[in-house]
Amino acid sequence: MALYEHVVISRQDISPQQAEALNDQIKAIIEENGGAVAKIEYWGLRNLTYRIKKNRKGHYSLLALDSPPAAVKEMERQLSINEDVLRYITIRVEELDLELSPILARRDREREREPRREDAY
Repeated sequence: MALYEHVVISRQDISPQQAEALNDQIKAIIEENGGAVAKIEYWGLRNLTYRIKKNRKGHYSLLALDSPPAAVKEMERQLSINEDVLRYITIRVEELDLELSPILARRDREREREPRREDAY
């Protein structure tokens, strides 16, 4: 089977729970067609560089896939029909990177740097 990294951007109007449900739908499609999802990362609501279908923001998700090409084709077909999906891209890779992505790693570092406020009452 081939290895892929897949990023999907969904509309800003949906809730984070609905974006997670979209990730679960993608996982189900891949698994039904004989593939496996090695990693799912929800990056949250982020600003878009330019407007896409009148949206300034979008819910970003990254998935690491180990699946046959037919499963990826079916997943992309279903995403193109879904009205909540603004954009998606699937890239074939030589090996899957199962570590934390740079976007989430940076977010964790920023949280560690924030000084903890303690009330001085």
